[in-house]
Amino acid sequence: MDILHSVILGLVEGATEFLPISSTGHMIVVSQWLGMEQTEGNKAFEVIIQLAAILAVVANYKERFTFKHTRLWCQVFVAFLPVAVVGFLLRHQIKELFSVSVVATMFIVGGVIFLITEKVIKGKKASVEQLENLSFKQALWIGLAQVFALIPGTSRAGSTIVGALFAGLSRKASAEFSFLLALPVMMAASGYDLLSNYKAFSGEQLLPLLVGFVVAFASAFVAMKLFMAFLNKFTFVAFGWYRIVFGALLLFLA
Repeated sequence: MDILHSVILGLVEGATEFLPISSTGHMIVVSQWLGMEQTEGNKAFEVIIQLAAILAVVANYKERFTFKHTRLWCQVFVAFLPVAVVGFLLRHQIKELFSVSVVATMFIVGGVIFLITEKVIKGKKASVEQLENLSFKQALWIGLAQVFALIPGTSRAGSTIVGALFAGLSRKASAEFSFLLALPVMMAASGYDLLSNYKAFSGEQLLPLLVGFVVAFASAFVAMKLFMAFLNKFTFVAFGWYRIVFGALLLFLA
């Protein structure tokens, strides 16, 4: 991997990780476009840029990391449990699902679900505008919805946001809880990958890893800010149509 590759992939990871458009799907497509193979060094790079995205959440929501928000973090843990259990039990089967056709199909399915969701909640008043009013039952519902994100191309952010919207959260509260819920999920995934590929963090790969980390952190930080500003004025309809068009294009190219 060279510096240009690390910049491109860092940008893609950071810009898409917290949007409901599947960062995994975009990383698969861009990696194939760049002609990159799944070497130990490249796997290590994916771990690094995920850690950068985690750090971006901490930087954006540092005020949430206090004992004052203990209840909220307990709810995040409750929401994390379903995907942790299912992901561990079906980890081998999930790996077999990784293909362009599966990713493309789930892009389209997810896009349609977003359009339907917006139709259903249109005109309804959200019961949770602030995360302080979230219940444990709603957190568990969001966690169950997140299990669908184990299918490549579904989008972790997309599944949690849809689950949150149906649970009664506002669009902004849904996105914010999705950001926070990303922490335990990504830390678990990155920790496992780090243990599996730690030998690759040495030698000539260190500079691309560092560049990718910085780029991924910066792009994720900015993307989260812009996403929340977007939700002040717009719905998720644009993301639904984007997923459908992108998925159809992938199927055509495949």
